[in-house]
Amino acid sequence: MNIERPTECAVNTVTSKIALAVLMTLGATSAYAKDTVVLNGFDMTLDQAWEIAEGDAEVKIDRKAEKRLEKAYDTLMTAARTGKPVYGLTVGVGLNKDHKLFDASGEMTPEALKASREFQYNALRSHSAGVGEPMDAEMVRLGMAVRLNTLLHGQTGVQPEVADLYVEYLNHDIIPVIPSQGTVGEADILLASHVGLAMIGEWEVFYKGERVSSAEAMKDAGIEPLSPIGKDALSILSNNAFATAYAMKGLKQAEQVMEVAPTTFALSLEALNGNVAPYLPQTNEVRPFPSVQAMSKTILEQLDGSYLWDANAKRPLQDPLSFRTTGYTLAMAQKATDELEKMLLIQVNASDDNPAVVLNPSKEHLKESQLQQYLVDGKGGVFPTANFNPLPVAMAVQQLNIALAQVSHNTAMRTLRLSDDHFTGLPRFLTAPGNMGHAFGAVQKTFADLHTRNKHLAQPVTFEGIAIAGNIEDTFTNMKLASDNLIGITDNLYTMFGVELLHSTQAIDLRRMENPDLKLGKATEKLYDAYREKVSFVKVDRPYTPDIAAGKLVVEQF
Repeated sequence: MNIERPTECAVNTVTSKIALAVLMTLGATSAYAKDTVVLNGFDMTLDQAWEIAEGDAEVKIDRKAEKRLEKAYDTLMTAARTGKPVYGLTVGVGLNKDHKLFDASGEMTPEALKASREFQYNALRSHSAGVGEPMDAEMVRLGMAVRLNTLLHGQTGVQPEVADLYVEYLNHDIIPVIPSQGTVGEADILLASHVGLAMIGEWEVFYKGERVSSAEAMKDAGIEPLSPIGKDALSILSNNAFATAYAMKGLKQAEQVMEVAPTTFALSLEALNGNVAPYLPQTNEVRPFPSVQAMSKTILEQLDGSYLWDANAKRPLQDPLSFRTTGYTLAMAQKATDELEKMLLIQVNASDDNPAVVLNPSKEHLKESQLQQYLVDGKGGVFPTANFNPLPVAMAVQQLNIALAQVSHNTAMRTLRLSDDHFTGLPRFLTAPGNMGHAFGAVQKTFADLHTRNKHLAQPVTFEGIAIAGNIEDTFTNMKLASDNLIGITDNLYTMFGVELLHSTQAIDLRRMENPDLKLGKATEKLYDAYREKVSFVKVDRPYTPDIAAGKLVVEQF
């Protein structure tokens, strides 16, 4: 017998597993329970951000990112020393308008330092004016992870200590209490300011299961409070990290909707005894929209092995439009979902600061005198920007809202048709034999209500608002509102798909009473089975509220 000796790697692997098992037995696994995500400001994935938000990963700053932070801060302070306009240093603080900021050694004068610090503290205090219930801890952590990564892009000009504090808060699970409302989508200044207020020790946080003062939490965790200077306060409060976090949550839910939507529809097509013709390649080659072709292929894949591929004399030549056009509807929703993901990946890996510290500005237009005032010799420059405007992300959210409202329409119409004996050839309202009750007749009001809500939530909001701040701030995106709407729409769709499954599975069971050999597609059979594990066939009328709740969970988890 030839016995192979284990390699050194294999031995180490076995040894490591044994050691880990021993540690687990001893209850000493905390050091092994979490991954470490190293952030550099340029390539954080949305999954990594969620891993941090959900507490499954600790955070570490990449060394190159640390160097960028230092260079950007030095550039900002050099700009101030040379008289360049820097908000909070050379402008924005009354004392600084007619006093020298720096002494002969290059250090800030005591008077200027005092005035700048007062400006920082007052900015954080006066901008902490949100309303509503506190954000969930997961959303706060997600927003802080986003802001930390955008700081590390290296164009804010903050002290490196600011980034360090974000790391400490995340790794020690210190959650600032942040109101959930009060942003118009031109940076979340009235919400994000609470992070800075906590960091200077003047606010409350959730820590170790309790709501306590941030000063108390930082002392317990061994963290020194922030002593802000320069552009620290402005950079902490003026960004879109929290609205971005809510857009990410909406995207995550939309991705789940789009994951289950083709299978949910395909099962309904089987329940209807519908026609596959609108989804055939021969059909869609006539007008080759790539997204529609791709979605049609996906729908057909769900029907692999289905009885719908066999000719059936009872099958109509043309189905209701809510069935025939769902390929287009889902295609547009998938396209909008993909676009939002693209915009978010740019947003979380770039700076939305104003002004921006640009370390290596492109050469274009640099000789013009207008640009010369922004430059710092040999170090880059400090440029005014409009990067606080998150319109590309907000518009992508809004477009997805509209696309999903169309999905909402189709699922509502399909569910109605499944209750209609004229289209299915089955008992009206999918009533089981011997059931003398209403069956699914009254359930229609549920998805009618949710669809009406979805239409309302899909209304565009990016151009809503009133001019504020002395008529300077006269344009808005309302990105968090749009994102809240996306979260609401997707949550409603979970329920609506669950109600559609209540109908489609009932119809399938009624058909199998006539034809026990009726075959579903491989994918649709899995969804059918998953649903039937939670919700049984309706033989006689019963309360449907538990069934609807169970169906929603199936959709969320499938």
